[in-house]
Amino acid sequence: MVRVIMHGCNGKMGQVITRIIEEDPEVEIVAGVDAYMGITNTYPVVESIEKCDIPADVVIDFSNAAAVDGVLDYCAERRIPVVLCTTGLSETQLQHMEEAAKETAVLKSANMSLGINLLMKLLKDAAKVLGTAGFDVEIVEKHHNQKVDAPSGTALALADSVNEALEEACTYNFDRSKDRKKREKNEIGIAAVRGGTIVGEHEVIFAGTDEVIEFKHTAYSKAIFGKGAVEAAKFLAGKPAGRYDMSDVIQL
Repeated sequence: MVRVIMHGCNGKMGQVITRIIEEDPEVEIVAGVDAYMGITNTYPVVESIEKCDIPADVVIDFSNAAAVDGVLDYCAERRIPVVLCTTGLSETQLQHMEEAAKETAVLKSANMSLGINLLMKLLKDAAKVLGTAGFDVEIVEKHHNQKVDAPSGTALALADSVNEALEEACTYNFDRSKDRKKREKNEIGIAAVRGGTIVGEHEVIFAGTDEVIEFKHTAYSKAIFGKGAVEAAKFLAGKPAGRYDMSDVIQL
């Protein structure tokens, strides 16, 4: 049984992960951490991770950027692996993460979805074959109307996966309206759609002469990120110090 400290347990994703773990016989939450104490959980909750003295095998962090440094210090000092799901980290915090990874196992990915990370792996294989056959690559991503960044970090990660596998690196084109000219050969087009309550949809198109191959991933709820975090925690428990990401998890 993998023992988890859920950091950010009373947030939306913290509660999603709590419900996922309740139905998973391989893992249990032994303690939660959250400044907001207005929710009753089946496990003890403290206001800050420094106050948590319950033994655990791994920490799942789904909180906010301001709390990440404390989590990293806590895990590095106690040699507890940590699945770092919080986004919006500064360059200084990312460096802090790398330093913590010298003391304990740290897993962080651009996207925690198992499906998205499998898609990244498939895209690399496809790009090795289709990239040399003259196929053009285009990416279309769709999200809800409240999302402020465009393109999504996941779309960029998908583009990077393709680019890593190509013999000749491509540039990214985010706006074809600015130039009146034909598509460049060595580029990847990335288009963003914003509307309604779309959780997340990513489509990668390989367009060749007289044939098109499409890879598509659709998220119907944010629970997919919670499921990925739980699988990552089970993978990371007991691992030696170092940096890991979801590509390591799906290798199993």
